Amino acid sequence: MTTHVGDRKGPSETPVPRHHQLIVSLFGLYARQHGGALAVATIIDLMRDIGVESTGTRSSISRLKKRGVIDSVQVNGRNGYALASSVIATFIEGDERIFHPRRAKKGDQWLLATFTVPESQRNIRHKIRSSLVRMGFGSVTPGLWIAPGHLRDAVLAYFDTRGLNEYLEFFMADHVGGADLHKNIGSWWDLPALDSLYSDFLEHNRELLESWVQRDGFDADPDSDARAFGDYLVLVTQWRRLPYLDPGLPTEFLPDNWNALEAEHLFQQLHTLLAPRAQRHADRAIADHAVTA
Repeated sequence: MTTHVGDRKGPSETPVPRHHQLIVSLFGLYARQHGGALAVATIIDLMRDIGVESTGTRSSISRLKKRGVIDSVQVNGRNGYALASSVIATFIEGDERIFHPRRAKKGDQWLLATFTVPESQRNIRHKIRSSLVRMGFGSVTPGLWIAPGHLRDAVLAYFDTRGLNEYLEFFMADHVGGADLHKNIGSWWDLPALDSLYSDFLEHNRELLESWVQRDGFDADPDSDARAFGDYLVLVTQWRRLPYLDPGLPTEFLPDNWNALEAEHLFQQLHTLLAPRAQRHADRAIADHAVTA
């Protein structure tokens, strides 16, 4: 059974993942388990399983290569691609953040960041700001940024690998009093927008969970595994940006009925149901091309 990406439409706020985003998830989930590389034919076949034609796949592969995300390699004597060495560390860190997100507690320390960039290097300033946002920082003032302390190691490694540490200073800090921290957190991060993203994720995937729970048998047949693969690849692609936009703020400082907690639970349920089936399907596809090479 084929799962077509185009069939999974929803509100405009949550667009269906783009082809290159799905391919990034494909590499993150399966390439590293098979020597770090996938043959082009394997990528095309697996993307076809979710309704993406080969022309779209090839175009997205080319885009990712130009961006330095993947490199050309040989796989069993065939043309293939592997994750670029410069992004492997990011993928490893992403595994923890995506599949085992941490949530800070009220009394935990905070990570503060400040940076100085010469006026002649405005492009570096923009790169640092966008990177801070990507890693989950909130903006206290234009020159001071804040994130939960448990992100320290990941943040330091992220900026070090990108050669940006020379512009930044990081500090670990306790909140010891002053203004209402609950109120300030609501201004440092755009919590309504983030909660809306979690709400959209729930809306798109509650029925997906119900459909799999209600399926008869759960036999390990190829058609069922192919469907699980398509659903899982889209699911992970939809989910993986959220643990970065949400740095794991303490629940005590979040609005009532914060959608993140239910969304995290839903993702873990679907991950438990679909990941083994999707893995079987991907393994079959990769093995088939290895045999025919």
